Amino acid sequence: MSLKTLRKSMKPLPSHSRVEQVAERVRDYIGTEKLQPGDRLPGELAIAEALQVSRPVLREAIGRLESLGLVHVRRGSGTYVANRDHLGSCVDFLHTALAISPRDLLHYAELRTIIECFAARKVAGQITSEGMAELSALCDEIDREDQEYVDAVRADFRFHQKIVELSGNVLMRNLIEVLHGYILAGMVHTTPQPRNRPRSRAIHTAILGAICQGDPDAAEQAMKRHMDAVIERLHAAEVKNETRKPC
Repeated sequence: MSLKTLRKSMKPLPSHSRVEQVAERVRDYIGTEKLQPGDRLPGELAIAEALQVSRPVLREAIGRLESLGLVHVRRGSGTYVANRDHLGSCVDFLHTALAISPRDLLHYAELRTIIECFAARKVAGQITSEGMAELSALCDEIDREDQEYVDAVRADFRFHQKIVELSGNVLMRNLIEVLHGYILAGMVHTTPQPRNRPRSRAIHTAILGAICQGDPDAAEQAMKRHMDAVIERLHAAEVKNETRKPC
């Protein structure tokens, strides 16, 4: 594929763009070009030039997509669309998440509560039609019946990440990016397997509805109820872990 053709699919980013924006462009490219699991993405240099970003920024974005299970990097070969039929990455993800104790994750959940409650409140006061559409699509994706548990957890994370992003607070957005591994781990500890889709749907539509109605108080309260439940389940998981320990 020529650089000219690639640039038509991947529009250049402004110089202030962050890693998450690069990751979104690459993710959009995979969808637009209808790439299938196992398909190879264009080379690193070509993508960096098409997006007009540095290679370190691109590498971090690709690493983010790899951690979410969307792409797979083969050293010396290139970057490929992840094979969803291959369970290895899912197993590794779950093992890594469960290796972090609920007690440790409680601290991250408390910080996440502060960030996300503020973000939900702020977004509700300034949401655009485009933002509503993005959140609505992510909300629908969370509890699709045709996806695996791990994919649903990752979609859940992207919904919350998008709320923080739409708040416009760059520091909070960067914090969520830094903490994304711990947030995903917390979701694994607190999300039943198989996923309780009706309950999950009720939680996320309550947050989405309050934001789309432009009600900051209701949005903050809906997010607070959600995060309080997360913290409560982490406490329960920690108690369960303690009772399993030998005397």
